[in-house]
Amino acid sequence: MAKVLRQIDDEAIERPFDKGQFFRLLSYMKPYKGRVAAALCLMVVTTLCSLGQTFLLSRAVGLLQAEKPLVPWQFVLGMAGMALVIAVCTRWRVRLMDYSGRRALATLRQDLFDHIQTLSFSFFDTRSVGKIQVRVINDVNSLNDLFTNGIVNVLIEIFMLITLLAIMLVVNWRLTLISMCIMPLLMLIMFKLKRQMRKRWQIVRMKTSNMNGYLHESLAGMRVTEAFVREDENLDTFRNVGDDIRSSWMRAIHINNAFWPALDLTGTIGTVLVYYFGVKLMGEGAHPLDLANLLLILWYLGRFWEPLNVLSNFYNSVLSAMASVERIFEIMDTPSDIQDKPGAEEMPPIQGRVRFEDVTFSYDPEKVVLKDVSFDVEPGQTIALVGPTGAGKSTVVNLISRFYDVTGGAVKIDGRDIRDVNLRSLRRQMSVMMQDSFIFSGTVMDNIRYGKLDATDEEVMAAAKAVHAHDFIMQMPKGYETEVSERGSSLSVGQRQLISFARALLNDPKILILDEATSSIDTHTEILIQQALDVLLRGRTSFVIAHRLSTIRNADCIMVVQDGHIAESGTHDELIRLEGGHYKGLCEAQYRFLLEDS
Repeated sequence: MAKVLRQIDDEAIERPFDKGQFFRLLSYMKPYKGRVAAALCLMVVTTLCSLGQTFLLSRAVGLLQAEKPLVPWQFVLGMAGMALVIAVCTRWRVRLMDYSGRRALATLRQDLFDHIQTLSFSFFDTRSVGKIQVRVINDVNSLNDLFTNGIVNVLIEIFMLITLLAIMLVVNWRLTLISMCIMPLLMLIMFKLKRQMRKRWQIVRMKTSNMNGYLHESLAGMRVTEAFVREDENLDTFRNVGDDIRSSWMRAIHINNAFWPALDLTGTIGTVLVYYFGVKLMGEGAHPLDLANLLLILWYLGRFWEPLNVLSNFYNSVLSAMASVERIFEIMDTPSDIQDKPGAEEMPPIQGRVRFEDVTFSYDPEKVVLKDVSFDVEPGQTIALVGPTGAGKSTVVNLISRFYDVTGGAVKIDGRDIRDVNLRSLRRQMSVMMQDSFIFSGTVMDNIRYGKLDATDEEVMAAAKAVHAHDFIMQMPKGYETEVSERGSSLSVGQRQLISFARALLNDPKILILDEATSSIDTHTEILIQQALDVLLRGRTSFVIAHRLSTIRNADCIMVVQDGHIAESGTHDELIRLEGGHYKGLCEAQYRFLLEDS
């Protein structure tokens, strides 16, 4: 059976701690510093009340030890009052930190998404959508505990440690030092085991990410899977990936289960030492140790390990979170290849004159796609681009929309270099319809209105009628208010393209680009669209990439793109008369195909 090799998630196990990025992350909490300070104050009160309860309990035991035991009602009421204060403070602390942490994470995610939207096509050409999605969702979510609990908790646990140690030293400094003698052993065990635990749980997370990636890929390609009867092979692969998760999980659980017994063992050793030497101190010296103070030190010693564990957890969680932080800021620090120049002017209303001046372009420095391409297009002309796959047709229209910047030469619209004008003001006056018609989740009306949000319902319907989409839309259950699923899977390919075509035309662009826009429309629908185009393209500069001659034969100029340059240009009649011409060869080949197909 063929093996499917899968690449493990690119998350590194060990990453050096980057102070700069950590403080940059903390800057997202700055707008909420007042709430964080209030939460800290509430936690200080909670900590003092918690320690106060233990102190009152030890004093109450001392009263019960007297010859005439007293019922310590005042201590009971004091402990109950402190419990009430702890409950109220904890509730408000959680609300304050949840609000602040969630808002900070929302701002971080929004900044990340906003920056992603500014990145050029070249960024998305080299990265999968899945990896980008993981940054926006999983990596940001992994910082939740750090923002809502970790930062405040570590400060308060440090405060508790200092307070505990101070009280214990005041009560009996000798017994406190004895209890602390196991601290080096405890710290060694904690950091050794915690480091191993972090590594193993990170492996579990990577294996889980691998599972999610394979599951997403399998669901997205389910039609292909069923068409090629690959269900059994995919099930075996899924089972193997699941086994990897189970085995890595068990290895993590083994080391995880070893941590708490080790912590209990060292804590028990410390408790035994305190009992042994505490009992001796109770009958020695001018100021013997009483039972109340012995219990207080024992109880406080039991509380001492908890903050240490929280601090070690925080250390490990920070190191783990920094992997996500680095990946988030890596994208946020990625500059867009397409940026406005300082002081770029707004593009005035476009007339539609397009000029290529010795344009050279390459996606890869070692392979030039366009070489010294020059041509002029007058306002209102329709230009058809034809040629073999990979010749550079789509690159030409991508450069007009400034999805990429030219390597050499210049692209000018109305005499202005498009690199000198504001990018949004340029694209706002264009409409582009790609071969892959993308339909968003929502109503049909919303999808057509996508490029012009202020369009009225009547304008939307007029655009749909112009491309002959109105009839099939009205046959849908709720007409224009019919909900379409993600990527328009409930629509046929032709219907998706007609809706996308209406969307592009509704924008009333001065420059219209159709990149293989009619490739999946049947002949009858194509005739209807051609009739609409004769009217709708009037007065607009249009660039059409299509293989069907019926779509382009009426163009004002047909350019044959061959090996990165314009090999031929002219009208259909002019090019068809060129003996041995590229365009004539394409026409003859298509005509022969149609004859054979019929």
